[in-house]
Amino acid sequence: MSQHGPIVVIAINQSPSLTAALTDAKLFPMVEVAWADASDAVARLLPAAIVAEMPAEGLDPLTRLANRLTTHQPYVPLILIDPTTRLPANAIPLSALDSNPDRLGARLRAALRVRSLHVTMLRRLADSPTLQSRLADSDPIQDATVLLIGRGVSYPALSVALGERMGIVGALSIEAAAKHLNARDVDGIVIGDGFTPRVVDAFLTVLAEDTRFRNLPVIVPARLTRGYDLPNLEMIAGDPVDVATNALPLIRQHAFEQRLVRTLRSIDAGGLLDPRTGLLTPAAFDRDFARTVEQTLSRGAGLSVARFTLGDQPARVQYDAARIIGRLMRRTDFATMRDDGSIVAVFIGASSRTAGSVARRLASVVKHTVHSTKRDARVDPHVVVETLLPTDSAAMLLSRLDSDAHRAAS
Repeated sequence: MSQHGPIVVIAINQSPSLTAALTDAKLFPMVEVAWADASDAVARLLPAAIVAEMPAEGLDPLTRLANRLTTHQPYVPLILIDPTTRLPANAIPLSALDSNPDRLGARLRAALRVRSLHVTMLRRLADSPTLQSRLADSDPIQDATVLLIGRGVSYPALSVALGERMGIVGALSIEAAAKHLNARDVDGIVIGDGFTPRVVDAFLTVLAEDTRFRNLPVIVPARLTRGYDLPNLEMIAGDPVDVATNALPLIRQHAFEQRLVRTLRSIDAGGLLDPRTGLLTPAAFDRDFARTVEQTLSRGAGLSVARFTLGDQPARVQYDAARIIGRLMRRTDFATMRDDGSIVAVFIGASSRTAGSVARRLASVVKHTVHSTKRDARVDPHVVVETLLPTDSAAMLLSRLDSDAHRAAS
């Protein structure tokens, strides 16, 4: 793996567990510096990653370093060993290193993969200047959704603490959590109380065996007795605000990784995919839709379109819903998100009845897995479906779809 720089290690009194972890990590070259020299080392060495012990003189050196790295390109992961306090939003915690030194190497490799994706995106984006206008410039945590699993007394407080920072999907059982994981993408899993160690162990084992979930941040409240092949598994104890604060950096990193993946897919598609949603851009949709209508009419086949309207929801909710719909659609279908936040999906070869059934199922998944940023408000998409008539053009069909949607909303 290309690191594009050394690993900078900031150690005060390097503990035996950190020494063993760095040796086992086999990530070289490594340069050791003191906290007083950390900022200078970043400017001079251009590190690929930073591994640090907590500063003895208070949080100011850590805060300064973390603030410096927020605008650094490409991404430089900052990993803090055994933190004892709430961390800055981009400082990734790594606890209980003494029980499993291999965790540092796994955590570093996972973070460096994100850095490599960022390096690749920056390089390829230089050849795609027209795509830059569609890139999200917001904090990746605004795109993030976390799966919260719990049924104990901490669940409501965790829900509030996490919900103030990102989108959440709640599950009161492991079985419900598994259904959510199969239905949508999440950027992290937080396991609260209410489950026996045996149940948690079985769940973590299943996650580690499935490549779809192996790199997900997984936050557990208690120290584990054995290791799992989950590089971003983290043990965070404390009150719900402590858990949410120190889980945030890992979840943000995963949300950033997913944003990079969508952007690279958009570049691969010649800029025809919107990197924020993974759906077609409006211009690409209009071209594909017009061509599809012509081909459908010439063959005498069926075609239906559906419009999903989310109402007065913020951009994060709209993009989240768009990504869910895009993930669950058939490969033959396609969709776009318009500037007004509505999502238009095309179901090829589908009758009005079939398309209506599929659209309602998609809307139901969005309703039950996307949470509004407003407390006690539900995301309940309104769906309108229209079917292609022999006398239709692409413009006529979309016009009828929009008219139906406006009539239903009034």
